Amino acid sequence: MGRKKGTAKSTWASFLKSIASFNGDLASMTAPPFILSKTSLVEYSAYWTEHPELFVAPAKEQDPEKRALAVLKWFLSTLKQQYSSRSEKLGSEKKPLNPFLGELFLGHWEHETAGTTELVSEQVSHHPPVTAYSIFNKKHGVKLQGYNGQKASFASMTITVKQVGLATLHIDAFDEDYLITLPALHIEGLVYGTPYVELERSTIIQSSSGYLAKIEYAGKGWLSGKKNCFTATLQKTGSKEILYTVSGQWIDTFTIKKGKTEVDSFSHKDHPTTPLNISLLENQDPLESRRAWAKVAAAIDEGDYEKTGLEKSKIENAQRELRKKEKEDGSPWEQRYFTSKERNDTVDKLLEVAAKHMVASGVSAVTLDDPSKTNGLWVFDEQKYEDVKSGKRDEVLKAAVKSVEEATAKAPVTIAQEIPLVDRE
Repeated sequence: MGRKKGTAKSTWASFLKSIASFNGDLASMTAPPFILSKTSLVEYSAYWTEHPELFVAPAKEQDPEKRALAVLKWFLSTLKQQYSSRSEKLGSEKKPLNPFLGELFLGHWEHETAGTTELVSEQVSHHPPVTAYSIFNKKHGVKLQGYNGQKASFASMTITVKQVGLATLHIDAFDEDYLITLPALHIEGLVYGTPYVELERSTIIQSSSGYLAKIEYAGKGWLSGKKNCFTATLQKTGSKEILYTVSGQWIDTFTIKKGKTEVDSFSHKDHPTTPLNISLLENQDPLESRRAWAKVAAAIDEGDYEKTGLEKSKIENAQRELRKKEKEDGSPWEQRYFTSKERNDTVDKLLEVAAKHMVASGVSAVTLDDPSKTNGLWVFDEQKYEDVKSGKRDEVLKAAVKSVEEATAKAPVTIAQEIPLVDRE
């Protein structure tokens, strides 16, 4: 077994001491291996739909106002899974594995009333790192798709993460779209060695039917004394009238009010998550996340930091060689399920509607991130998906998998003393 570099407590204290005066991009910082998670960022897409019944609920509402409220309730119910569930399971927030280009995470949820909901998640860009995803339920005609990346920095003993990208929700029955922006966040608790996520600033959900939800996030303060708090409002676009207010803690419980009257509530204790079904490891595609990172995950479980670094370096060095070869050959990697676009008409229209309302309310308008930050605007390619399912792309996919496997087998091993917080060339 490889060497373990001291106890977690002593190593964490040493790490904090070394970065006490650090400010800047995390790409130049390393961290103790024991804070490394065995979960890749490409898996995080699944956290959108661990409550499938809430995901499809808007499709059952005939009234557009109630649909908009149902979408807001579903979105708020996802925040705990997206930003807190890992720290609860592991004792504190861990650094996820940085996905390699082409990495996949595929699965589906089976729910008594919601039926089957499918997940397709793919790492579509490595520099900058971007994950794209599509989650769809054909029975109820609900589809979520989006893409996101992160830009992390460190200052005053706090890690701040700006998320770039967006998500859109479509409901077939009403030909209705919702634009969802992503919250900024920072990591609290570093000084105590128990990091956790706190959301900040605000996000919106704009519907094509003319409703705008605004969510304001707040951390633990002198008044509330509670962490992970939020307040949300739902309005008719262009109107100052507040139709509904929602408030509480996104990790615990929140209430929905119309005026001063409580009309609904949600508690995570009363809504257990639905497990995601994925193929057995031996049946997965070699590019699927858990199969690809299996040896790294096993080393992390064993607490073998040296082996963790060695196995991780094989994958990373292989990817560098593949990118170098692709550049030399003039044949860039082809994404399996997604396509990059310069414009997205649906998003542009919803942003325009939201901007008019927010400017009229004296609030800074939401703008789309520069596409260069994500290598374009990523959309789920239905034709690619069908071609993969029908076997039309079998030969192309086999060749891509073979190139990754051969590069990994030949990749040199790099012995790293610590784990970079952000991968760098």
